[in-house]
Amino acid sequence: MAQERLGSPNHVRRWQTLHGVITNWRRFAPPNAPVPRLHDIHTRVIHSHEDSMATLIDAIDIRRKMYFEMDGAPYYCMDVEISTPTARGGQTLVRVKMRNLLTRAVFDKTFKAGEKFKEPDLETIEVSYLYSDNEGSHFMDQESFETITLPSDKLGDALEFLVEETLLKIDKFNGNPIGLQLPEKVELTVTYTEPGVRGDTASGAVTKLARLETGLEIRVPFFIKEGEKIKVVTETREFAGRA
Repeated sequence: MAQERLGSPNHVRRWQTLHGVITNWRRFAPPNAPVPRLHDIHTRVIHSHEDSMATLIDAIDIRRKMYFEMDGAPYYCMDVEISTPTARGGQTLVRVKMRNLLTRAVFDKTFKAGEKFKEPDLETIEVSYLYSDNEGSHFMDQESFETITLPSDKLGDALEFLVEETLLKIDKFNGNPIGLQLPEKVELTVTYTEPGVRGDTASGAVTKLARLETGLEIRVPFFIKEGEKIKVVTETREFAGRA
C-alpha cells in the first residue's frame, strides 16, 4: 500500500476512525475487559478503510482481456464495442462480449457508460495434473503441494490434453477453484494411426487421422508413426510438430 501523506484527507479520515473506535471501547466495554492493543485496532481500521476504497471499474473503461465482477460472479471481457450517441442527450453504450468464469457461458450484454463493477478477487496458481476418478480430477499445487480437486463440470474438454505431471494453471475466485488454464501446447504420444504410404504426398493426402494417448483425435502429417510423441496446440487441436 502506498504511504499516505500526513494531513491528507485519507490520513485524517483513518485517524478519526481510529479515535472513534477507542472512544467507543472506553464507553461500552465491560469493566474487566482487556484493553485492546493499538496495533490490532489500527489493523482493523486499515482493512475497513481499504475495503471502502475498493476500486470500481466504469463500463466505459472495460477493455478486451479485462476481468470484472457482476452479480457476484467473475467475468472475462472477450470483446468490447462502444456506441457514441449521435442525437443530443443520448447515452454512450458499451456492448461487451463476456464469459462467465463460473459457468463458462458466453454472451453479449450492453451497459451504460457509467455503470460500475468491482474488480474480482481472482488468483491463478500453477499446478500439475495427478489423476481423475469419480470425485473429479486432482491436481497438485506446485507451491504448497496441496491437492486440489475439480469436478468434471469445471473441466470442459481439458482431459483430452492432460497426462500425468502436465503443468497448467488453476483459476481461483474468492479462494475457490473455478477452472483451468491449459498450456499453449502439450506433448502427447500417438497410440494409433495408419502407416504412411509412398506417393501419399503426390496424391494430395498430406495428413491422416491419429489417435493420441488421451483419446484425442487430430490430423497429423503422413510421416508420423505410432509411438511418436507430438506437440498439439490446445486452442485449435492442431499438430505443432514432433516433441
